Amino acid sequence: MDYLDSYHFLKKIVNYEDHKIRIDDKLSMYNFSFHSENGYILTGEDSYHCRSHDCSFKDANESRYEYSRLDYFLDSRDSRIDENLNFRYHVFTPVSQNPVREVVIYLNGFNEKYWTKHFNWARKIADDTGKTVILFPVAFHMNRAPLQWSDPHTMYKVSEERKIKFPDIISSTLSNAAISTRLNAKPQRYFWSGLQAYYDVIQLVDQIKNGEHPLIPSDVSFDFFAYSIGNLLAQVLLMTNHNGYFDHSRLALFCGGSVFNRMSPVSKFILDSEANVALYSYVVEHIESHLKKDARLRHYLGEDHPEGLNLLSMINYKQMLGHRERLFRKLSDRILAIALTHDTVIPPYEVMNTLQGINRDIPIPVKVFDYPYPYSHEEPFPASAKIREPVDQMFRKTFDCFSEFLG
Repeated sequence: MDYLDSYHFLKKIVNYEDHKIRIDDKLSMYNFSFHSENGYILTGEDSYHCRSHDCSFKDANESRYEYSRLDYFLDSRDSRIDENLNFRYHVFTPVSQNPVREVVIYLNGFNEKYWTKHFNWARKIADDTGKTVILFPVAFHMNRAPLQWSDPHTMYKVSEERKIKFPDIISSTLSNAAISTRLNAKPQRYFWSGLQAYYDVIQLVDQIKNGEHPLIPSDVSFDFFAYSIGNLLAQVLLMTNHNGYFDHSRLALFCGGSVFNRMSPVSKFILDSEANVALYSYVVEHIESHLKKDARLRHYLGEDHPEGLNLLSMINYKQMLGHRERLFRKLSDRILAIALTHDTVIPPYEVMNTLQGINRDIPIPVKVFDYPYPYSHEEPFPASAKIREPVDQMFRKTFDCFSEFLG
């Protein structure tokens, strides 16, 4: 079965409701429900309490964006959005691995609503490595969202209004209108949704290590595969190494690995230009000012929270350079990155600049592939019959590298 056949096969048989789905004689997929215990950190509350350090904060509530009659429904309290708190994740497990011994945690990209390609990629990793793959829909940038935020008719209207409000806007579409509007209003959501994503992964790993998972025993080892912005989360997880869980974990990075301010996320599938300007202004250009004014943000991105400090180190290439490079040097034999020549969102040279350091003396391998068909960051393997053979060849070439590394 080639890439295209597998893609359409999975699109037909996979759903989010059945507990177990038999993929074939060698592989099954399970759907599990997850309740996040970390929604308390998200914007929307009047006051906050850090459970680790027993200290309280008020919400800074910084927003200069005026919602209209059309997009007012996007002004939701993040901490009260059910999709942020309750969702499904997917486990691909080979029949041969019983009981489960080795797990690859798979972290997805930015603003993704359609999962068939990730099911296909997860299937390939599980088949080739013989390891169980947990496909976990991270909260980073609110990939989990109410259905209304994905309604084409509604979001088309929101996008058209943004074009009127911002006449010079670039790449405003129905696909990115919701996330663009919300990040335009409160760019600090980047940090809080990123931290929730980190804590959610740790919560899952804690459950497994405590023997509380119905399928996966406590004595498993963990590796990571990540795509796009999921790479940044995976890097923070390895850099922080909570409870020593990831002492020996390997990380396979695809289409990512650079710090935030070396990415270019303006795309009809990711962010429009106005949201990108607001986000860049907040998290890069004026972050020092915001940290001075916002005690809660300063606490969670400071030394009391190594995960927050490491997240902050992945924002600006020139800031915390020594800290970041020391950690990558220690992890250098456990990371592999594959970047794409014509990736305009996270270009290969920026992946190298971050992972291999300012002097290019950190020995993290970065492979650069150039596929012989039109591709993009968002769609490296188009599910098109016209180019099915080269897509299948490049998919196998790419994931054979990852599977050999993770195997």
